[in-house]
Amino acid sequence: MPDAPPALLRSVEADVDRMRESLLEISHALHAHPETAWEEHASATLLTGHLESWGFEVTRGAGGLPTAFIAEHGTGSRTVGLVAEYDALPGLGHACGHNIIAAAALGAAHALQSVANELDLRIRVIGTPAEEGGGGKIPMLEAGCFDGLEAALMIHPGPADAVLARPRAVAHFDVEYQGTASHAGAYPHLGVNAADAFTIAQVAIGLLRQQLPDSLRVHGIVQEAGTAPNAIPASARGSWYVRADTLEELDLAFERVRRCFEAGALATGCSWELRETSPRYAEFRNDLELAEIFTRLAAAQGRDMDLAENGPRGMATASTDMGNVSQHVRAIHPYLGIDSLPAVNHQPEFADAAVTPAADRAVRDGAVLLAQTVVETATRGRTGSPSSP
Repeated sequence: MPDAPPALLRSVEADVDRMRESLLEISHALHAHPETAWEEHASATLLTGHLESWGFEVTRGAGGLPTAFIAEHGTGSRTVGLVAEYDALPGLGHACGHNIIAAAALGAAHALQSVANELDLRIRVIGTPAEEGGGGKIPMLEAGCFDGLEAALMIHPGPADAVLARPRAVAHFDVEYQGTASHAGAYPHLGVNAADAFTIAQVAIGLLRQQLPDSLRVHGIVQEAGTAPNAIPASARGSWYVRADTLEELDLAFERVRRCFEAGALATGCSWELRETSPRYAEFRNDLELAEIFTRLAAAQGRDMDLAENGPRGMATASTDMGNVSQHVRAIHPYLGIDSLPAVNHQPEFADAAVTPAADRAVRDGAVLLAQTVVETATRGRTGSPSSP
């Protein structure tokens, strides 16, 4: 199929460059006022306000989620989705750069407005809360927010450029133990130590790791385990993740890890509860045609990407609810480097890097490349479901 006419590619690039300062204001405003999962009220208001002022038809509370939204423009017979994330991390702010993701998605949407009629397109911006644990895209997917799309596209900042996302499946869960409080010095024999239950569980997980393949990750934190050194803790709670290459592998691994937490309860005599805190995230499925288009266009912007690369170091073991979307709709999730090294995602220093000149360039380049990828895909005229693992 023919490539997009150069005039159309130049047109959307020029639009992004005209909008550059407004897009950076959006990115910096989100960064300055970080909001965590399900609490992104001001962030959603900021984004939908801009989209509405540009002539998009906005639906707030999409999928029954108060901080989700859908914004659409155009009357074309073919619909493309631009995915915006805007939640921050507890205690770390925008240490994964979702301010960049949202601003780039809006920039691409604005740029595509002027060519939508020519390309027979309807543009849908999908605002998705709670990517950092909570999985807002999953109920939105079930509610039909991604229905009818030819493709769903987003970019993600990272320490380096890479076109192929390799996020793994993940289960998020909380564990709580209940024991019996008692004086640790005078009456220890009357206590049932909930903190000890976590100690046993973590030792069991540490030993289990010796037999786990490289495709699995188990990690978590103990959030509460007592209040005074002379009082045996009556309760303890923590939050944990299990990651695997696929949902199928995750099912098997999760049961092995669950037994480690059960062991803590059995050994100490505590009661216990394990509760999954979000739907499970699926592994990401890249659409290779979209990835090839993005890679070639990125080269013209001075970004060197290679389809043979597996993504920025470490990002292959991350997870995203965009993986669930990619199982149903053609999707890409390329990484744009923001020159953050040695800082990497989910470090405080990465949050600082998310509003540097390199991060601002990622907003601009991300908007251009998303818009140009849509233009070229529409020109080629291909439709269908996800094409590659």
